[in-house]
Amino acid sequence: MNTMIANRMSKSFLLILLLAFTSNVLLAQQNSSVPFDIEEDILLVQLDCKTDVDDIHTAAALFTLMNHPDFRAVLYIPVAGTYGVQEGLYVPPNDLLNLAFGKKWVDAHADREVAVKKVMKQVKKTLKSGGDVWIAEAGQSDFSALLIQEIEHALPEIVLSERVHIVQHSNWNEEVTASESLAFVKATIDYHKIPDGNAVGNGTPGFRTPGYELWQTQLTNPHLLAVWKMAVEVGLRYNGVEGRYNNEAVAQNGLDFSDLSEVCYILGLGEIKDTAEFFERFAQ
Repeated sequence: MNTMIANRMSKSFLLILLLAFTSNVLLAQQNSSVPFDIEEDILLVQLDCKTDVDDIHTAAALFTLMNHPDFRAVLYIPVAGTYGVQEGLYVPPNDLLNLAFGKKWVDAHADREVAVKKVMKQVKKTLKSGGDVWIAEAGQSDFSALLIQEIEHALPEIVLSERVHIVQHSNWNEEVTASESLAFVKATIDYHKIPDGNAVGNGTPGFRTPGYELWQTQLTNPHLLAVWKMAVEVGLRYNGVEGRYNNEAVAQNGLDFSDLSEVCYILGLGEIKDTAEFFERFAQ
């Protein structure tokens, strides 16, 4: 073996080691956070509702999951209207969220400042009692930035990078977050970017499924069935209307609750494959 070939093989070997090391570091970073503690932590599910109707279906899926016996003890708050700088009209979720969550949800569309204060009350209690804050970012990070600033001000002793976790799944959601808000959030807390929940087989559940209508027979709980019927109706009513995003899966009488992929990641349900498996496991 001549010297040139030996040098090339040595460099190739070092490159393979470097790539393997880098992959392991990235994997370790992705899984660096402690698991969600169902007895101590709080889950915030933040829905932008602008301009895609997928958040409407995500709200119904969240209600389904939180009503399952395995997750009824989870302390959670749905927050609507957490949109960033994207253009387009809002998809009003109020009727659906009232039907599903009663007075439990918070309306950041109506008044963002008031919404931050409402969420902060429970967040403060959780952090003071030793729990962590987990945010499923079903939208942009602008609302999260305001909340984190409030935590910094009210609880300066909290190490935010250890106690506040955000899970995001969409490049588009990051792109339409105000740049200063996204930079602040990423630099301040424990930020997880996971594979997109719109696709199947990429490491997270794929919850965007055209033509999926089996839920109508799979759901027997009257409340769950009513929530899903309203979610589908609201989705079809606003999908692509007046310049809103036209979600093709919804237009084809299907479902899109792709933003629930973040919730699944947080709760340790990342092995779920798709919409069909979700309903097989959690329909009641």
